[in-house]
Amino acid sequence: MKKIRAAVVGYGNIGKSVVEALQVAPDFEIAGIVRRNGAENKPAELAAYEVVKDITELKDVDVAIVASPTRKVEEQAKKILALGINTVDSFDIHTQITALRRSLGETAKANNSVAIISAGWDPGSDSVVRTLLEAIAPKGITYTNFGPGRSMGHSVAVRAIEGVKDALSMTIPTGTGIHRRMVYVELEEGADFKTVEAAIKSDPYFVNDETHVKQVPCVDDLNDVGHGVNLVRKGVSGTTHNQLFEFNMKINNPALTAQVMVCCARATMHQQPGCYTMIEVPVIDLLHGDREELIAHLV
Repeated sequence: MKKIRAAVVGYGNIGKSVVEALQVAPDFEIAGIVRRNGAENKPAELAAYEVVKDITELKDVDVAIVASPTRKVEEQAKKILALGINTVDSFDIHTQITALRRSLGETAKANNSVAIISAGWDPGSDSVVRTLLEAIAPKGITYTNFGPGRSMGHSVAVRAIEGVKDALSMTIPTGTGIHRRMVYVELEEGADFKTVEAAIKSDPYFVNDETHVKQVPCVDDLNDVGHGVNLVRKGVSGTTHNQLFEFNMKINNPALTAQVMVCCARATMHQQPGCYTMIEVPVIDLLHGDREELIAHLV
């Protein structure tokens, strides 16, 4: 069977984990890695792969896994979709997902390509869990409690602020879907802490949550990529009340995000041209293997 040729766009924490997930996926082969610096200072672990500055330098790419900061996703994905190459991303600003879906959908349909967006664990696989729970208890309330753990998207957003040398954003659950953001910043020499603090608190990633910013001498001394979620729904099935469901996980953040992206890269090969979120994709399309065997095993 012909393997799916995947390119990895970006080689930070998630990009590295995507490469590892692709290496053990039996139906994929790595077409290459796209890095800002291309093959300059090529990491030893990428010796077997082509490393380039632009995806157009790679051959026969079926799908690009865009492991870039959220705010670069739309621009990068549009360019790749316009080449007729499928894309997967882990865009994580919840309030902007529908707009991104419309934007990438237009480009994908025009170029006979497929995009699956927001394919991490939240948004992403947690979204699928929330959808299932709402289907089986249509009336009710769902609380999604994140952490305690490092938020990669929030941390990247802080590192992009002028004056910040390094940053760690920790998500602390306080219950009923409410969270506290603890942001630890290592500043560039001469940077003003109060200015940086104000910029963080006004950023869309933080503006809706209680946010505390603390200056530290070295962020690396605090860094931890662990995270987790506790998802609870209490609702009504038919006319029967007091149905209670709970989903928990403790995870390595970049590793799980990467695995979800690889599953969705596989699923792009089964969809019609357009842009999809994970709740629109048949879950069986995420899996490798014979469909009837999967049904016999899982149903």
